[in-house]
Amino acid sequence: MIDKILIANRGEIALRIQRACRELGIKTVAIYSLADSKQKHVLLADESVCIGPPESINSYLNMPSIISAAEVTDSMAIHPGYGFLAENGDFAEQVEESGYVFIGPKPETIKLMGNKITAKDAVKEVGISCIPGSDKALDDDIESIYKLADEIGYPVLIKAAAGGGGKGMRIAHTKGNLQHTIDLTRAEAKAAFGDDTIFLEKLLEEPRHIEFQVLADQHGNAVCLGDRDCSMQRNHQKIIEEAPAPKIPKEQRKEMFEKCVLFCKTIGYQSAGTLEFLYENNQFYFIEMNTRLQVEHPVTEMITGIDIVKEQLKIAMGLPLSIKQEDITEKGHAIECRINAEDSKTFIPSPGTIELWHPPGGPGIRVDSHIYTGYEVPPYYDSMIAKVIAFANTRESAITRMGIALSEMIIEGIQTNRDLQIEIMQHNAFKNGGTDIHYLEKRLGL
Repeated sequence: MIDKILIANRGEIALRIQRACRELGIKTVAIYSLADSKQKHVLLADESVCIGPPESINSYLNMPSIISAAEVTDSMAIHPGYGFLAENGDFAEQVEESGYVFIGPKPETIKLMGNKITAKDAVKEVGISCIPGSDKALDDDIESIYKLADEIGYPVLIKAAAGGGGKGMRIAHTKGNLQHTIDLTRAEAKAAFGDDTIFLEKLLEEPRHIEFQVLADQHGNAVCLGDRDCSMQRNHQKIIEEAPAPKIPKEQRKEMFEKCVLFCKTIGYQSAGTLEFLYENNQFYFIEMNTRLQVEHPVTEMITGIDIVKEQLKIAMGLPLSIKQEDITEKGHAIECRINAEDSKTFIPSPGTIELWHPPGGPGIRVDSHIYTGYEVPPYYDSMIAKVIAFANTRESAITRMGIALSEMIIEGIQTNRDLQIEIMQHNAFKNGGTDIHYLEKRLGL
């Protein structure tokens, strides 16, 4: 059994993992950069180790430092959280080669699904549809690329095979700007991910972003915990997520659950994971798999009653899943708003000292956050500082509860996107459900 885990992350997810560990009687080791010495999870950890200066490249992305921290604290396992090294197959490999348990999928699985081309090939084997496009990486034969683009129709999307987070994605609307778009995407992919492999696919005009949460153990068992709608986005970054996804036919959901479970079993997946799709004209198109815990996992936890992080830890210990597919029942509706330290209108980051923090409360309200009054929001990392989750018996009631919760929440000293979140809760389009991924940007005139 695992009795001590090093948490290779920061912020609210580090605190979330720590709490799950404490429930299971597992000791925790916190790592931190010089900018994060007063992080809440650092203060609450059984042990803590400073791993470097504030910049991510020298701290939270520094593999040797993280593994050294595990060595000096005699940790048994490493949990990567999300972001940073969570989907880095080389890191998972180094962790295992150093004699530690990596709390996540096997390195080869991370690498398989981390490349969008090999990932698409894998899902096609179980009958999951992909967006029409190139079946392999684009080469330098521009004439064949022109022919392919003409066949599937403009606009087309040029995407990096590696990476994520909205980087390495550009649209070509006509043949005239296709070559230029390819060149820019290659350069961006090389700079961001160290890999200039790109591919082409049809650009869907008004899709929704729907994803399916899975859990799989080391014994060949797998379950799907349901779906989430993550269509409220800006610049390919999610702002609001909800579960279950509204306006998806019951039979179609059931079919997708079965396909996702079959896929996990087929590739020997283990741990928590998420299969992401674009949904348009009643058709699901696979886009990628996140081989890690997701930011938005709380909405699934709220409607299923299943602690995804604890299940993740038990899987890493070699235990079989504690639930079967027939045991999973969804109750009610949950919505999550990401609270970012940024201006609501310009989206410019707003680091600084939180002079007053008053989290919302009341029935059905959950707040996942690492901040406190006096906490210094550093300028070096992602701007998300809290997640507010509202749960109720109906979607309408969840939206109402979220609006009240956001109005009660007080954060002084920095700018946040709270006002934007309140505004969205009042949009008729959002209340009706089923907005596409372009809705918010169009609404904001971006």
